[in-house]
Amino acid sequence: MHKKIISVVLLIALVSFACKKSDYREVNKYTIEQFMDTVSISGSSFSADETKILFSSNQTGIYNAFTIPVEGGEPTQITQSEDDAIFVISFFPNDNRILYSSDKGGNEINHIYLLNEDGTVKDLTPDEKAKSMFMGWSFDEKSFFYGSNKRDQRFFDVYEMNVETFTPKMVYQNDEGYFAGAISRDKRYFALVKSITNHNSNMYLYDRETQELKHLFPHEDDVNYSPQTFSTNSKNLYFLTDENNEFTYLKRYDIETGQSDIIEQADWDIWYSYFSRNGKYRVTGINEDAQTVIKVYETDTNQPIPLPELPGGNITSVNISKSEKLMTFYFNGSRSPNNLYTYNFETEKYTKLTDTMNPGINTEDLVNAEIVRYKSFDNLEIPAVYYKPHQIKSEKKAPALVMVHGGPGGQARIGYNPYVQFLVNHGYLVIDVNNRGSSGYGKTFFKMDDKKHGDVDLDDCVEAKKFLITTGYVDENKIGIIGGSYGGYMVLAALTFRPDAFAVGVDLFGISNWVRTLKMIPPWWESFKKALYEELGNPETELEYLRSISPLFHAEKIKKPLMVLQGANDPRVLKVESDEIVEAVKKNNVPVEYVIFDDEGHGFVKKENQIEGFKAVLKFLEKYLKGESEN
Repeated sequence: MHKKIISVVLLIALVSFACKKSDYREVNKYTIEQFMDTVSISGSSFSADETKILFSSNQTGIYNAFTIPVEGGEPTQITQSEDDAIFVISFFPNDNRILYSSDKGGNEINHIYLLNEDGTVKDLTPDEKAKSMFMGWSFDEKSFFYGSNKRDQRFFDVYEMNVETFTPKMVYQNDEGYFAGAISRDKRYFALVKSITNHNSNMYLYDRETQELKHLFPHEDDVNYSPQTFSTNSKNLYFLTDENNEFTYLKRYDIETGQSDIIEQADWDIWYSYFSRNGKYRVTGINEDAQTVIKVYETDTNQPIPLPELPGGNITSVNISKSEKLMTFYFNGSRSPNNLYTYNFETEKYTKLTDTMNPGINTEDLVNAEIVRYKSFDNLEIPAVYYKPHQIKSEKKAPALVMVHGGPGGQARIGYNPYVQFLVNHGYLVIDVNNRGSSGYGKTFFKMDDKKHGDVDLDDCVEAKKFLITTGYVDENKIGIIGGSYGGYMVLAALTFRPDAFAVGVDLFGISNWVRTLKMIPPWWESFKKALYEELGNPETELEYLRSISPLFHAEKIKKPLMVLQGANDPRVLKVESDEIVEAVKKNNVPVEYVIFDDEGHGFVKKENQIEGFKAVLKFLEKYLKGESEN
């Protein structure tokens, strides 16, 4: 529970605002093709001479690597993939070669690739069964570090790759399921963390000179630790912890003395903190009520510097150049997709580099998300993100959707979501629920659904119906539920265990059989297996419990129309999970529609598949929820 206790008066005011605010007007109706013609971009890396920025964009229909001049101009496509998504990592520190990451058809077995200046490509981690994760450049810029599970698929060893010979060398053999969270600039120290449960972890300091592994801050209670970065002189480790607090905060550990002190706290979780290359600035990201708040401090004074004030959204993903003169950041909001900016610390001027919104869409036709709160069955306050179409009148009740995020332990957040805006544009109210067990609202709230999945967290979603009905805009007989991954499980659980609660369900790659899913988790999740079992249940020892919360074993109860979307290559939620629930529901003579993408994994990254999927979702909702055919 967060520290800022909202009074009853304020809560009533919030609900009243959401329910009575009237901004009715007609809007243009847009197709999913128009929404997907908006470009999605991510990542940023400065070229060695700081004249260009590298980023990923799905402008071509699938993510490829692009560059754009720092001063602005047209982006240049530098990879030509038509099949597998390419996500940029970095320019090389001293030339225009780049590193990028890619997998095959969404199988999540990522490799690290080198793109030379002449356009040739080399797979630097070619083992077909091994997953590789970039961990950062060495401070001397002669190598980079990465994690790979090629020796043992369960664990990620740490390798150093020399960029002259591209010969990898294992520098830490990981036999205990540790994760390397930070590497000191002198390469002497590794900060390691080991998950015990989702609420408890241990942090270690490995000294490569002495080969000593030191357990930092032994504890008995549930405390989480997350190493962030080392100081520029490699003498201090900065880390996040929630020790004796509901929210994570930043501390500093002195390696020589063993003493630690608090550096930064907020009334919400601090998500991350890191230094610019020479330590002139420190960047902190805070998860403030489902929105990102960025702070950039001058290290010498510990005073925040003023950031550009842009209306209608938030600054995210700050990246400071090697010279510490320039900064990139992304800006997005409910009605504004990610756009890339540069900022000059000396002139305090910022430049917008991209315009990713489809010019055929009038952003005034889109809606701003609102943070709302409502009381659940036990009076627990549930935060949620609420979207109300402009064109809805209270005298003509509209259909609505309760949306459930992934996880378990994810969070519904404010930001541009083309799928939500598409559904809202077509007349559906949407409430994106942060049910108990969601992150971002304190560790007490986060623990509340452990071993209670498909039960109390589901009831939080059912209670969202009451909020929707109190708005005065919603037809109580036309409320559906939609979600992906763990949210997809919640859809199936709702139709199974609360069969009268929702009129329809839309499940995107959701779990139907927890026994199989927990037995078949990818091998590289080994270090998190105990945490998963602690939260969800152990398939070897708690079989009956897991069967009791698995919709597949109770599918005869499903009586409302269901739609399922699934990627055939999904390594997390296997295709059989969707195959079997679809077959089971068909036996009930209940309408069920099934869309499979043969070239996708856990989530859909190709525009053509996103278009096909959400065109089918809208058609399904128009028929079974709204009760009319799509025009």
